[in-house]
Amino acid sequence: MTPTPLDLASLSVLLLLSLVLIVPLFRKNQGVMVIAGFSLASAASLLAVISGVWTVGNGTTDRSILALGLPELPFHLRLDPLSGFFLTTIGLLAFYVSVYSIGYIRGFIGQRPVTRLIIFYSIFIAGMFMVVLADDALFFLISWELMAAASYFLVMYEDERAENRRAAFLYIVIAHIGAVAILLSFGVMAGLATGFRDFSGYTFDAMRASKFPVEWATAAFFLSFFGFAAKAGVVPLHVWLPEAHPVAPSNVSALMSGVMLKTAIYGIIRITFDLIKVFPWWWGAIVLVFGLVSAVMGVLYALMQHDLKRLLAYHSVENIGIILIGIGLCMVFTSFNMPLIAALALTAAVYHTLNHAMFKGLLFMGAGAVLHATKERNMEEMGGLIHSMPWTAALFLIGCVSISALPPFNGFVSEWLTFQAFLLSPSLPAPLLKLLMPIGAALLALTGALAAACFVKAFGVTFLGHWRGHHKPHIHEANWPMRLGMIMAAATCLLLGVLPTFFIRWMDTVPVQLVGQTISASAGEYGWLWLTPVAPERASYSGSIVFLGISTVVVAAYLLLHVKPGTIHRAAIWDCGFEKLTSRMQYNATSFSMPIRRIFGYLFSIKEQVRLRPQAAHSAFPRRLNYVLRVRDRFWVWLYKPVTDASFWIARKTGRLQQGRIQTYLIYSFITLIALLLFVR
Repeated sequence: MTPTPLDLASLSVLLLLSLVLIVPLFRKNQGVMVIAGFSLASAASLLAVISGVWTVGNGTTDRSILALGLPELPFHLRLDPLSGFFLTTIGLLAFYVSVYSIGYIRGFIGQRPVTRLIIFYSIFIAGMFMVVLADDALFFLISWELMAAASYFLVMYEDERAENRRAAFLYIVIAHIGAVAILLSFGVMAGLATGFRDFSGYTFDAMRASKFPVEWATAAFFLSFFGFAAKAGVVPLHVWLPEAHPVAPSNVSALMSGVMLKTAIYGIIRITFDLIKVFPWWWGAIVLVFGLVSAVMGVLYALMQHDLKRLLAYHSVENIGIILIGIGLCMVFTSFNMPLIAALALTAAVYHTLNHAMFKGLLFMGAGAVLHATKERNMEEMGGLIHSMPWTAALFLIGCVSISALPPFNGFVSEWLTFQAFLLSPSLPAPLLKLLMPIGAALLALTGALAAACFVKAFGVTFLGHWRGHHKPHIHEANWPMRLGMIMAAATCLLLGVLPTFFIRWMDTVPVQLVGQTISASAGEYGWLWLTPVAPERASYSGSIVFLGISTVVVAAYLLLHVKPGTIHRAAIWDCGFEKLTSRMQYNATSFSMPIRRIFGYLFSIKEQVRLRPQAAHSAFPRRLNYVLRVRDRFWVWLYKPVTDASFWIARKTGRLQQGRIQTYLIYSFITLIALLLFVR
């Protein structure tokens, strides 16, 4: 029998779960365990990619029922173009990161056991695969919790650090609050599907076949949006993300930021366009506003950071916002029966989902290579790494260009398509939307400009200039498995940017399934060389020509300046009268972001102090200057700190009930019995 795509996807999940039993067999030889465990994870991820590519390309839908779960509530599996696309995205990055992990996790051998890291890593990937394959509420929520629990233990892998324990606790609390909201959303839809008579409405097929009243549909949508927004890190539910992602091992950070957040995007798209299907335009306007706020605030938060991994984590907030912008636009256009523009907005959103997975995975792998070599995350303690780590610097630069939405790499294409959805949209009847559309386009442009500035800072401060650390360790280049993982991700970023027409034609079954229209015919009207999203006379882009032009300029510059000896003359730079430039004279992460901090400082809680330590001889000549800067998230101060303070206050008051005396507890029991006799009939 010929295996189906769903068979391959199921085999991938089984291989990953089998690692739970296989890995402990190698516990006496940690080196072999790392190679065997991550090699098997790579193979399983590659199977998932094949399954997803096959499904999306053919536009097929496979179903299966597993005799598991509760009595009369079996698990339902479904692999359609939407789940196939996300399966491809998750599997592709998981494959790259698993190859990278073979080299990266070697650094932990001898310092701490890696058995549980590999076990929870495989469960984590399997959980993400199961989320996109689930076709009923029960299996979806079990898979969701499996993914959350595994990622919790991965965040707390280095549990001797207080910051890791705090971040893991914050993450699991917000994750479970979101899961409760998702559970309530499924409960509303499942109950309405059967008139609250039985439990048969728990399947997604039963929900698809139902027409929900607008009031209940609104309740179900916003419950699910809240739950998925908590997992995706949408502002103001983002506070866990910059805490958890930096403290996790870098291969885990790459997966959490690159694809775990996308399972929430999958949930939003699945419930909105597949289960509910009919909705008013103002739902999309609200999603669009949350996307714009997350995009702008995320990039501003990132600009203030000097921790490299924390900076990358905040950029995930920004890019999730950009994806939500596309989804919100698609919802608005769908509600006004504009299927072609809706397909354009949805294509931009899902294409950016794939693009973000690739370049954010690449950047976190690059940050992991820097951390692996320097044992340092603080950019203020780095500098000049391009000399010791040329491979990592070049690959990290590709990730920086991609996330900054600069051609010819992939980030430009998806953001350009999002701009086209803004600019090519006809006049909408709602006055609020007429105001929101130009503002949204302007804010998206601002986000792109700030992202470019942020990654000039990230790359320049980390890899250029002089070393600024107090102690310079023995810095070494990343090993070849780590390089290979980054090279494959970088090559994918280039291919997605240079040949977008091929990928849009492949993924056109997704918008056809969800909005009944596609842009692939117009996008490829002039062949693979030109991308014309709606009409060639309106807008067009050729990533191949841009790549060829840039390559020509680079090659010509090299031939003119480097081939002929003596063309380049090297001399000491003019140093404003100083004899020698030192690391203290160059820009660091804090000084680079100072102008932007001055402009947008009102959005943050900023504490800035300058302390002078005078010499003993005369106070006018300071011996040392200490500069202290603390930038805090106002949402933490406004929303979360009052809740945590109230929780601790209630806990302290409740703790007084614990007196440690049997007489007191007997009095509690006596009062409870009297109350029951008085008030219970």
